[in-house]
Amino acid sequence: MTHTIKNYKTNNRKKMIYPVFTPEEAAEYIQNGMTIGVSGFTIPGNPKVIPPAIAQKALREHEAGREFKVNILSGASSNDQTDGELSRAHAINMRAPYQSSSELRKRINGHELHYNDRHLSEMAEEFRKGFWGKMDVAIIEAQSITDDGEIVLGTAVGNSPTWLQCADKVMVEINDQIPETIRGLHDIYVPLDPPYRREIPIYTPHDRAGSATAHVDPKKVLCVVHSSMPLGKNTPFTPVDDTTLKIGANVCDFLVNEMKQGRMPKSFLPVQSGVGNIANAVLDALDKSTDIPSFEIYTEVAQDTVLKLLESGRCRFASTCSLTMSHDKVMEFFDNIDKLHDKLLMRPSEISNNPEVIRRLGVISMNTAIEVDLFGNVNSSHISGTKLMNGIGGSGDFTRNAYVSIFLCPSIKKDDCISTIVPMVTHVDHTIHSVDVIITDQGVADLRAKDPIQAAEEIIEHAAAPEYRPLLREYLKLSKGGHIVQNLDLALSFHRTLQKEGDMRKTDYSKYMTD
Repeated sequence: MTHTIKNYKTNNRKKMIYPVFTPEEAAEYIQNGMTIGVSGFTIPGNPKVIPPAIAQKALREHEAGREFKVNILSGASSNDQTDGELSRAHAINMRAPYQSSSELRKRINGHELHYNDRHLSEMAEEFRKGFWGKMDVAIIEAQSITDDGEIVLGTAVGNSPTWLQCADKVMVEINDQIPETIRGLHDIYVPLDPPYRREIPIYTPHDRAGSATAHVDPKKVLCVVHSSMPLGKNTPFTPVDDTTLKIGANVCDFLVNEMKQGRMPKSFLPVQSGVGNIANAVLDALDKSTDIPSFEIYTEVAQDTVLKLLESGRCRFASTCSLTMSHDKVMEFFDNIDKLHDKLLMRPSEISNNPEVIRRLGVISMNTAIEVDLFGNVNSSHISGTKLMNGIGGSGDFTRNAYVSIFLCPSIKKDDCISTIVPMVTHVDHTIHSVDVIITDQGVADLRAKDPIQAAEEIIEHAAAPEYRPLLREYLKLSKGGHIVQNLDLALSFHRTLQKEGDMRKTDYSKYMTD
């Protein structure tokens, strides 16, 4: 099976010494029970041809009556070729630290596999500490690899540097769709582990701390596999609608007022925004604001709007982990690489999401919430407290350490039948101790320097939809306690009513009172 083709050329036009496999030949090396580390962070940078071949092997093994499941560790979520194909083949035993696949989500919520939701900044270090056992194979998408093991990664970094360091064997997918001009856009820095750790030498978003390439011991490279697969998301993000437009405008109003009040430097601060349509809408609003100066970005994903900001000069520099853009925007980025090459860096997730750096830079953190309760606790990962959506992702890394931590969500969903502001969240990802501001289409609820009751009144008045405010005020009146008031009979009445009648507005507290 192993064969060396000395004349094989990658897109960097350099001969290589490594064995060249087909995806199917690479998949034959994978055995039941192995732990696999995959490159990438969200969809970009993931391997694209080896995982489907592993899925096909799994189907053959299952048909023959043999067990075949593997453990998959990544930087964040992965593409359909990994999470989707392997899920459909029932080939995943354990998955961490984050996902966004509908196929994988279905099987997680059905208890068909083990899923461990982790802070993204911690995953690589936890693995180096030995918390996750050993890694049998790393599968890494790259632009090129040299004979001495220098790797130019693709459109994301994720945990690839640690996987390359720790894995017993490495498979490298050379994707010839990644242009040579990507060289120099990566800043690969892996901190020393305790007790030898030093400060991370990043003092502005544009500081380079490491090298432009990742490194692997050439002896560990099992094979190179050639691919020619598209980069980026297949579909663009949803256009800004009235709700997200209002959220974006409210964010800008809040930040402008912070500068006017002297609570934020007039030169502004680096911005982090999460993943999705709301995040794109907020960045678009910052772009259009005449009261907010040009700024830098220190974040985990650079979405479509970031390219627009870089091209216009509104964003002076973007530090990220991944080019999480639609395919067309990724291609546009590389078409304009000469103008943008010095305006962006991609870093490992333990650096892009590092609490030390986030705290030092004074990052403005903006992430989305599924629901928020009256006291400022945020659920960002589970529907009705049980069904996983994606995971905590990097929101915890930024929220705990931001200059100001902001959570964003529409005030209502599903034809107004669901209020995102509820008496008590059904799952807690971020507690009241970490959440500073809640912004919805209704307005801005500033929870800073407020006790729980004051926070509740602020949230009702400025974040909740008008049709739900009377119900929320009534809940407070019916609650009792000490520092925080609650009514345990009624705390989940919004959710129980939604389950029974499909509309939270029909909540009748008298139906749930026991005394």
